[in-house]
Amino acid sequence: MNKFLLSLIFGIVCKLTFGQYSLVKNPESFKTQFIAASAKTNSIASDFTQVKSLTALSERLSSKGKFYFQRSSKVRMEYTTPYPYLMVINGSKVMVKDGAKTNTLSAKSNKTFQRINQLMMDSMDGNIFSNTDFSIRVFEDADTYLTEMTPVTSQMKNLFNKVNVIMKKHSFVVQQVQMFEPSGDYTSINYTNQKINIALPDVLFTIK
Repeated sequence: MNKFLLSLIFGIVCKLTFGQYSLVKNPESFKTQFIAASAKTNSIASDFTQVKSLTALSERLSSKGKFYFQRSSKVRMEYTTPYPYLMVINGSKVMVKDGAKTNTLSAKSNKTFQRINQLMMDSMDGNIFSNTDFSIRVFEDADTYLTEMTPVTSQMKNLFNKVNVIMKKHSFVVQQVQMFEPSGDYTSINYTNQKINIALPDVLFTIK
């Protein structure tokens, strides 16, 4: 699986300045609140902007689209700018549509893809603390929490140096996901205009 597709999965704009963040004083309290808030989130619909910085290029690659999540294990990332690209995850099945070409595959057929898929779902479902592929530290500033996920398995270390998930305080709604790759490439996805627990039609997650 190529790195471009892995970038699309996470559902991840400038590099984070850690000086404004400090470690949370009570990580267990954060964990309890985060899990409780995530359990109440059954669906999400939002806009997103993805920016990718490549070490081989001086310019950043920017794209925009719509993001949908529905419990359990359903995700739709619909890129609209600069060109249409669609990815749908429904359980263990994945569909990718690029122009007129559509590919359907099983996440179970690729262990790396399966782990990436699991990480994405864990971030949405509130189960990231149960993911044994990463060690986690939690930081905070005045308005947000940041969970810093550092790979501990060789398979994940080959893909990421770390993954950051930034969420609003009080609501625990994810605002941004950042991925730092061993190559020096960096991807950020910002989520805006988020609507929580709205009815989403099943057709959004249909894989044929």
